[in-house]
Amino acid sequence: MSLMNGGGSSQRCGWITDRYGVSWQIMPAALGIMMMDRNPAKNRRVTEALLAIVKLDANAHESAYRGSSAA
Repeated sequence: MSLMNGGGSSQRCGWITDRYGVSWQIMPAALGIMMMDRNPAKNRRVTEALLAIVKLDANAHESAYRGSSAA
């Protein structure tokens, strides 16, 4: 069963609220690895990409991490 079933809703930065009102943050492992990179420019780009979306987009985050535009 999906957390979105039965009245769940999407929130910013990968957060969702289930039908009971409990909030969950869904974060792919690759995003965590990118966020822990010691390169401040990479961290900034990934953070900016994350803050700009509601639904997580792994391709957009990977592009931001690499410093290229999303395909």
